[in-house]
Amino acid sequence: QVQLVESGGGLVQAGGSLRLSCAASGVTFSSYTMGWFRQAPGKEREFVAAINWNRSTYYADSVKGRFTISRDNAKNTVYLQMNSLKPEDTAVYYCATTRGRGSSWFLSQRDNYDYWGQGTQVTVSS
Repeated sequence: QVQLVESGGGLVQAGGSLRLSCAASGVTFSSYTMGWFRQAPGKEREFVAAINWNRSTYYADSVKGRFTISRDNAKNTVYLQMNSLKPEDTAVYYCATTRGRGSSWFLSQRDNYDYWGQGTQVTVSS
């Protein structure tokens, strides 16, 4: 049974930082692509970042230069370091995983992910 558990969300002022974690179980973690998505109230779930099995990384334009995705295969955990946070980053952040190893476009599509976590709230105050 695949399980993804996010943690690290919270309330932070604009310009601040947070690090999200997602612990995975029930998958051969090192061979899976891991992704982060987010969903703000009234909006669709959108791609944030992904890291594939060989540690290639992909980012949404809105977070490039501010967010960094990384993985620790020994701990079956993926991280999202978020710096220079803005109020528009406020959302529920979801971790997801896929066996897919496609293009950056492929990895940005939520329908291509097989399993999802329950989400963690990030709120950035102005």
